[in-house]
Amino acid sequence: MKKIIVTGGAGFIGSNIIQGLNDKGINEVIVVDNLKNANKFKNIVDLNIMDFIDKHDFIEKINSNADVFKDIGAIFHEGACSDTMEHNGHYMMNNNFEYSKILFNYCQIYNIPFIYASSAATYGNETTFIEQREYEKPLNIYGYSKLLFDDYIRLQLPKCRSQVVGFRYFNVYGPREFHKGKMASVALHHYLQFKNHSQVNLFGEYGGYSAGGHTRDFIYVGDVVKANLFMLDNPQIRGIFNLGTGKAEPFNNIATSIINESTLQNMSLDEAINEKLLKYIDFPQSLYGKYQSFTQANLDNLRSTGYSEDFLTVSQGIKQYYAWLEQNHTRFID
Repeated sequence: MKKIIVTGGAGFIGSNIIQGLNDKGINEVIVVDNLKNANKFKNIVDLNIMDFIDKHDFIEKINSNADVFKDIGAIFHEGACSDTMEHNGHYMMNNNFEYSKILFNYCQIYNIPFIYASSAATYGNETTFIEQREYEKPLNIYGYSKLLFDDYIRLQLPKCRSQVVGFRYFNVYGPREFHKGKMASVALHHYLQFKNHSQVNLFGEYGGYSAGGHTRDFIYVGDVVKANLFMLDNPQIRGIFNLGTGKAEPFNNIATSIINESTLQNMSLDEAINEKLLKYIDFPQSLYGKYQSFTQANLDNLRSTGYSEDFLTVSQGIKQYYAWLEQNHTRFID
């Protein structure tokens, strides 16, 4: 196996992909990232890599020495600004769109498989989640930056020389996301809330959904890694694919799963509320009109590639994540 590049390799999904590569015996991994947030090093300190390149140095190397990475086996492009509340459109477009175009075109020149992160944010408030233009109506500049690159890829696909795969990630949660802060998954926030206050908080009623009833397609990061590595092993596959479980669950399920793992009990939602272990807070006005109350991936396109792996439910995923957190959370907290 040739060397693999993982952009955003010190980030959440990128570092988990490296873990998956290591588990397959692939240790010749080049990490590309920006360690302005120095705590991200903790995501890769226990992983096997062969080199680390700053993102800006990486782009400069590509632009100034065209064939420097020509023998790379694949690029997993996970590097992006994923803050859905970021309002600097220039920064977002430069980071998520222009950077992605540079890497894609480089991969096409040297026939390098290119597997990249898109997002379910491309759909906005739609209730149909199919990889087709009529269902894509992003609510913010983050979602638009991802959609614009997907559209760029769609135009290029008919003439692509090598593999190009885009994954529209739904709500991913799991190990190595501490550095994300406010943008970390609700699962991590609930874990920390219960650790610190013996109670978790959820948004109250909004947009016709009951308190805690906003429903998302929550996917465990281990399942995301499996799908990425499947594409690495099947370079003939090309296209843009949803990557969720295909089965939406309410935020209440995340909360009760965390509570039950923490208390070693099997409480119902009502029991958790009555015991004051779960509290609902007012839905923030800052999110009005910018919040996806429902997501659920249509997996027909992904399944058509031959990908047949099952996905963990929230209960199953939280059980794995909780065990990891209990063993590892202290090394991620300053």
